Amino acid sequence: MSFWIEKKLNQLTTVQWEALCDGCGKCCLNKLIDDETEELYYTDAACHLLDDETCGCRRYPERFKYVPACTAITVDNVAELTWLPDSCAYKRLHEGRKLPSWHPLITGSKEAMHAAGISVKGKTINENKVRDVFDHIVLWPLKDLD
Repeated sequence: MSFWIEKKLNQLTTVQWEALCDGCGKCCLNKLIDDETEELYYTDAACHLLDDETCGCRRYPERFKYVPACTAITVDNVAELTWLPDSCAYKRLHEGRKLPSWHPLITGSKEAMHAAGISVKGKTINENKVRDVFDHIVLWPLKDLD
């Protein structure tokens, strides 16, 4: 069943909502916002809880205990989270777009997403090892396909 086509975001169960996440890990990247222009910059400095190989959180169920500033993406705040990448399934569906061909719900695994270069796999540095986050600004998180 293609629940993401048949239901609106506010009709999804918790399990369906979680399944929408493609697991790319981009939301776990440190981001910078220019105070004057409000322009968003992604960095390759990732939350210390992010597993760079699986692109998942090492402590997902209790992440707020370890990272109080971690943001839960919900149906109520998805429109306000301007830092979500264009490739994000939550953002795509909120904007009326379809899931991309590489999405794990379409392909059955994360392999197509990794192969397309959408995920953070092998591209990040632990935020605790970063001296100056401004030296870690990158463009690859902006990549989006179909």
